[in-house]
Amino acid sequence: MKGGKLIIFSAPSGSGKTTIVRYLLDQPDLNLAFSVSATSRPRRGKEKNKEHYYFMTVSEFKKHIKNDDFLEWEEVYRDNFYGTLKSEVERLWAEGKNVIFDIDVVGGLRIKKKFPKKTLAVFVKPPSVDELKIRLKKRSTESDDKINMRIAKASVELATAPQFDKIIKNYDLDTALKEAHQLVAEFIATEPQKEEECKKE
Repeated sequence: MKGGKLIIFSAPSGSGKTTIVRYLLDQPDLNLAFSVSATSRPRRGKEKNKEHYYFMTVSEFKKHIKNDDFLEWEEVYRDNFYGTLKSEVERLWAEGKNVIFDIDVVGGLRIKKKFPKKTLAVFVKPPSVDELKIRLKKRSTESDDKINMRIAKASVELATAPQFDKIIKNYDLDTALKEAHQLVAEFIATEPQKEEECKKE
């Protein structure tokens, strides 16, 4: 797998990483394309296949795992898989794009480990866990039990922040957007470094 830069944004649910990624995709100077993840979870609301996610059954997802089709994958909750298809990244690289990810912290760190020189891994930090809970409740897309699961997971995810290249504190969205743009622009402007080999897990 050879190609452009990889830009990873990871954070607990509700931290604002998706808003930041959407903003960056709208900046033509960055030449970014979004890596659509695969998942075995059901669609929500108006989500579309191949646009929001590659939606799969659990058995289909497991078949792709067996065939080594993923750059990374994770069982986030029981029978709730998320992953990045190698074919998706290769497709975007073939278009001459830098690839941006809105991805779980575990998956983000795995990609960084495989492509350490061409990956910028950014962690988006929320003001507090309490603020996360408020944001998730405002979405009105999930049950209280699911929200509580996400909050419990957030505490674990926040502890991984020091493993990322950069941390953006999303206390004020406009400030976070400017900081994200500057970080990504500077990283893309650096000379690409050749990876010796796609690192194994």
